[in-house]
Amino acid sequence: MKLSRSSLRIGTRGSALAVWQTERIRSLLASAGCETQRVEIKTTGDLAPEAPLRQLGSRALFTKQIDDALLEGRIDLAVHSLKDLPTELPDGMVIGAVGQREDPSDALVGRVQGGWNTIPQGAVIGTSSLRRRAQLLYARPDLRVVDLRGNVDTRVSKLDSNLEWTAIVLATAGLVRLGLSHRITERISPEIMLPAPGQGALAVTVRSGDQDVMDVVRRAVHDRSSGLTVAAERAFLSRLEGGCQVPVAAQATLQPWESGTILRLHGRVLSPDGNTMMEGRQSGPVEREADAALIGVTLAEELLAGGADAILASSGMTAAPIVTEP
Repeated sequence: MKLSRSSLRIGTRGSALAVWQTERIRSLLASAGCETQRVEIKTTGDLAPEAPLRQLGSRALFTKQIDDALLEGRIDLAVHSLKDLPTELPDGMVIGAVGQREDPSDALVGRVQGGWNTIPQGAVIGTSSLRRRAQLLYARPDLRVVDLRGNVDTRVSKLDSNLEWTAIVLATAGLVRLGLSHRITERISPEIMLPAPGQGALAVTVRSGDQDVMDVVRRAVHDRSSGLTVAAERAFLSRLEGGCQVPVAAQATLQPWESGTILRLHGRVLSPDGNTMMEGRQSGPVEREADAALIGVTLAEELLAGGADAILASSGMTAAPIVTEP
């Protein structure tokens, strides 16, 4: 399809990881015959790099200024880590495509050679994520979890300079994409730590009425399997949020089944202090993203009926955002 403009302006954060992700999307669009230019935009999360995320009190810490630029026509599309996107996007914009997903797991980066099972009693672990904090404390209440902000390379440097820290937890995808796989001590099992909904996937947002951009982005970037898994995870998150900001984790996987595909979803809700956790699993055949989303809603309803609503209610006053850095 021929676009009505000569070059597409792509909005992104300026971190090394955000730039890598944007260049990946630019390469896919270039392969489809689209010229693009990168436009770097500072977000709320970038402007307060040392403040704990839970004190900033926004679900769009890494997206709002980019969203504004898109809606105001200063850019034509934007690239995000999908896990950073609120489940309800601002009016006038939609997710045009989901790029092929990297490993969604969380990674332990540290000084322990044997991984999770060799972390000593009372060890100090750094993370910026409420979800990671809650799961760490649920699995190991003895741990001391400290706030850790900054881009991926900054957080790795902070580990290196804080000798009393045993490890930090980061998204595997960010480390892999930045060529830092060698720093991974262990990719943490989902039995210990489920990822954030959408973790490891890239999202391209476009204006709702910009059909020519929507069409070319969908054709050049969208990965069907990634779209199905994140649809289930985000529907699970959306149904559970209800205005409360509590640690929610989910991971969907796909398996061949007869002539189609089965999606299996594992989800958790935790109290912020890690004292309480509910989890469940749901599966079913999927052809469309709407099928996957229904599985996510069904699992959320099951957890709510089983008592997750009490966790939501008891945590409803927290100002901690559900988003996290990679």
